[in-house]
This record gives sequence, structure tokens and C-alpha cells, in this order.
Amino acid sequence: MTTNIFVNLPVRDLQKSIQFFAHLGYSFNQHYTDDSATCMIVAENIFVMLLTETRFKEFTPKPISDAHQSTEVLVCLQVESREAVTALVNKAIEAGGSAYKEPQDHGFMYGHGYQDLDGHLWELVYMSGEPPKS
Repeated sequence: MTTNIFVNLPVRDLQKSIQFFAHLGYSFNQHYTDDSATCMIVAENIFVMLLTETRFKEFTPKPISDAHQSTEVLVCLQVESREAVTALVNKAIEAGGSAYKEPQDHGFMYGHGYQDLDGHLWELVYMSGEPPKS
């Protein structure tokens, strides 16, 4: 069975968010893009729906969290190398995002992350092998 994942994130300015993530190298499915939403393609089965806050409110009765003030979700993506981790974080910073912590090197796993324009946290990890046995 093939499973797709669609992460839905509220954004304040859809066009600025599209520009930000395009700078990082992501593409968008135009069939699911209009003035209130876009479908960002992360991988073959991973998609992120960037929704204006007004559109996002149609899907939940709860208030939208201010991701600059609190964390509701941390999106973690595994990438192909340590260099890819660093390159994506640097691109995010160039595009107006920010690093929210220092890189973490655990030997078998290297990680770093960025905060996007709306404060959502994106963790990037490279796994070079199995974790040590305890």
C-alpha cells in the first residue's frame, strides 16, 4: 500500500512562502494552487499544503498557533548528506528564514534546521549508519 503524507501549514503571505521554498529548490503542483493554497512537492509521497490563514481556518475549529511564539509541529526531513543539510539551512537563511539552533552531530546522525518565514520549524538530518547500541 502506498501512503502519501500531506502536511498542512498556515502561512501569512502565500506568495512570499512560495518564493521562500522555491529558493530552497522545491516545486509546486499547479493543479492544487490558487490564491489561497499551494501544494509543495517535497518527495514522491511527501507534500506540504501551504494555506493562507483564512483557508487554513476552514479545516480546524481551533485557533492557529503563532509559530514564532510556540511550536506545534517540527517537520523533519532526511537528506542525502551532511553537505545537503548545511546547504538547505544556508539557502533558508538567504531567503529570509533563520537557524533556530546550532547543528547537532551525533556521529551516526547529523542535523540542523531552520525556521521559515512563518516560524515553522524544519529539521534536516543525515543518517550515516545505525545508532550505537547501548
